Amino acid sequence: MSPPSEAEARRKLAAPTLAMLPRISDGLSFLYIDIARVEQTETGVCATIETQDGHPERTHLPTAALACVLLGPGTSITQRALTTLMRHGTTVIAVGAGGVRCYGGIQPTDRTTRWLERQAHAWADPTSRLDVARRMYELRFREDIEPGTPVASMRGTEGKRMQALYRALAQRHAIGRFKRSYNPDDWEDQDPVNRALSAVSAAMYGVSHAVIAHLGCSPGLGFIHAGKHHALVYDLADLYKAEFTVPLAFSLHDSTNPEAEARRRLREDFRLYRLLPRMVGDLQWLLDPDQPGLEEREDDEEEGPARIVELWDPEHGCVAGGVNYGDGVD
Repeated sequence: MSPPSEAEARRKLAAPTLAMLPRISDGLSFLYIDIARVEQTETGVCATIETQDGHPERTHLPTAALACVLLGPGTSITQRALTTLMRHGTTVIAVGAGGVRCYGGIQPTDRTTRWLERQAHAWADPTSRLDVARRMYELRFREDIEPGTPVASMRGTEGKRMQALYRALAQRHAIGRFKRSYNPDDWEDQDPVNRALSAVSAAMYGVSHAVIAHLGCSPGLGFIHAGKHHALVYDLADLYKAEFTVPLAFSLHDSTNPEAEARRRLREDFRLYRLLPRMVGDLQWLLDPDQPGLEEREDDEEEGPARIVELWDPEHGCVAGGVNYGDGVD
């Protein structure tokens, strides 16, 4: 057998193995790209742009360390590059200009259904769904809420607290009365706070989507939000709105480029406060508060062969798949 060529050797080095894949807590959270072509080369995934002199300029992407890639306008991605990102467990999100608006995403499919099943059980039962919603509001309020409290009451309290937060931050930064605006049609006429808040919220949605995909949950089955495929994404991102995204946006009230500055500062906050592992742990606690100290991944996802699919049994629980159960049956 002839030895592998140099190109084949480079491709093997660039291909991820299970032992190489980091936990999501080791990730660099997210990367925003626009006006570039994302492609697979012999040594990895690169973002390629054309310079003014017509020569391509390549920037290698740390795919194994990225939880989420936000693809903005003017981007294209090859199938090979997308495959590498999926194998590395990186969620790819299509967003609007400046990272604003989240149009949709592609998430890896190599996760177990452990947390998806817990999510579905909690979502399908009104009582357990109310319990999860209550725990979400507890994380927002940073205080205990009496079990059985109506959702309308918690929603009203949340609204009042956000209004008070807006007023307090507006006074602190001496910017006068603030009014939240979501209208993308007059985007350029928006004040820096609104532009920063939209950009940082979109980035947080992308990372939340990546966390949900990492656990194998469905982004469409929300507990407070409903009716959209990103319902759980909004639920998870809103847990950190009052603590991170809103104060960050107000701090950029005099920025000349609030969108880019907001994304950069949010990335710094993710590293400084280790938000990714916190988001993973919070989502696990929301879905199953009775099991403390849960790991981010199952042991069989960390090492060893791929797990074979199981078969559902209403009496015995799940049984092993890949087995012929016809033996001994008349």
